[in-house]
Parts: sequence; C-alpha cells; structure tokens
Amino acid sequence: MDESELLARLRQGDDDAFAAIFREHYSWLVLSAARLLGDRSLGEEVVQDVMLELWRRREELTLTGPLRAYLHQSTRNRALNHLRHGRTVRQSEPFVRPPTAAPRADARVTSRELQAAVAEAMAELSPPQREVFEIPAGGLRIEGKVGDVRIPAGQISFDVYKGSQFEAGDRRPIAERVMTSDVVVVPEGTYYIVSNYGDANSVVRSDIRVQAGKLTDITVTHRAAAITLKLVTDQGGEALANTAWSVLTPGGDVIKESIGAFPRVILAEGEYRAIARNEGKVFEREFKVVTGVDGDVEVRAR
Repeated sequence: MDESELLARLRQGDDDAFAAIFREHYSWLVLSAARLLGDRSLGEEVVQDVMLELWRRREELTLTGPLRAYLHQSTRNRALNHLRHGRTVRQSEPFVRPPTAAPRADARVTSRELQAAVAEAMAELSPPQREVFEIPAGGLRIEGKVGDVRIPAGQISFDVYKGSQFEAGDRRPIAERVMTSDVVVVPEGTYYIVSNYGDANSVVRSDIRVQAGKLTDITVTHRAAAITLKLVTDQGGEALANTAWSVLTPGGDVIKESIGAFPRVILAEGEYRAIARNEGKVFEREFKVVTGVDGDVEVRAR
C-alpha cells in the first residue's frame, strides 16, 4: 500500500492504517526526540502525543510533503517546546538544590496529573488503537568490536530494519545512524542490523531477535583495520601534502577517495591498491589489510 492510499484510509478512520503508520514511524521518532531531550521516556511521551494528534486531526490533515517529514517536524516542535518550558522553570528557581531521592509534593501532583491525562487520551481510542500503544516491545543496544577491542563511539553507527536481511523487497530503516550504547525501543520481533564502521567498506549485516520486556545487547564484529596513507620520498620520510588518494580493490572498484598528507581510512580485511596523485604525477602500491592490525601504508614517490 503506498502512502497516499494509507493516508486516505487514515482520514476515513481506518484503525489498520493508523496502526501501520505507528509501527513504521514510532521507533525512529522516539530516537529523534530522545536525542533532543536527553531522556527516552520523555521522547516516548512526545511521540505518543504526536501520534494521538495525528489521529484526532486525521480528517483535516493536509500534507505538502512526505508523511515522514511531517511527523519528524511535529516531533521536533513538541520536543523543543518541552525544552523551552523546562528552561523557563529552571530560570524561575535558580538556587534550588537538585531533587533528592524523594520527590517533592508538587512533582507527585504533576506526575498524577500526567498519568490522568494519558489515561484520558487512551480512553478516547478504539480497542485496535489502544493495542497499537500497548505493543509488546523490547530494547536493543548495539556496539561494535574488532577482535576483542571495542570500536570507539563516533566511529561506528547502525541502521535497524524490520524483518530479516534475506527477505525480498526494498525497505527503509526504522532507526538510522544509531550510535553505540543508544537504546532503540522496538516491537517484539525479528530485525536486521547494518553496521557501518568508518565510511568506506567495513559493513556487516546481522539478523537479530528482540524479545518483549528485555534489553537485547548485540555485539557486531568487524574484520577490519584503520589504515593511514602516506606519500613519501623515502621510507619513513615526511608525508607529502596536497596528495589525492584513491583506494581500489584488485578488480579496480574504487573504495575510498580523499585528499591530504595522511588520510585515515577504515578498510575491511582484504587486498587493495593505493593510488597517489601529486603535482601531476601518479604513484601506486598494493597492500593488504589484516583484521585488527592498524598501521601506515607508505607509497614511494618514485
């Protein structure tokens, strides 16, 4: 079913259409909101509000672009409003100590009011819609390793897809560029992860299973190494600046291109050819990458 048909059914009050939209967009919207707010539970509240508003305004809904963009902007606006409200509260109490383990009376009242508001909103939903918000879900937390060494945060990211990597058809990720130690909340089921170490060719795909009520920790192992390229006149000499680099497979496919005296590239285990261009001259060298063995590859300018 394409998006235009899905939206048409939503405007007619179709519970299944609403459920399909929720399942496709909920997880990545929560991740986006949580990154802005610094709190996953607040992110979930924001996204649930967005979804409830989508249902309530379904008959008058008019989009000028993709639904994904509309939901993203709506979520971002609500999250920013929450942050602005939070700053206002903090500015009015600049010298209040951080709360102790026991919540203040006004905090308990706020919590009760929030619970009542959520309960009231849930009561307005039909049974199929309430089931959408009560999907059995679990958490997914991912990290990457090379051998026994943990890949530092910031050097690796993960995309999460619904179903198995072996299933036919094109799919969009339900969560993109998930970072190490991020927790992604997804409905119970089978997913596959695409792990990207660096920005070259160290990519690993893994099928995983998420169980309801459990945090599933996944470690993705890459067979790769970090290589620093240098164009030198003599072995161990100073790297020449303004060098244009290409890293190719033995078959001639370009893996990575860059410019600099000593660019660093993450490469999957295997054999390669480095081509360096400097001052109108071309130099090259074949080299091999061994898992976990970081190092320099020097190309002689001769």
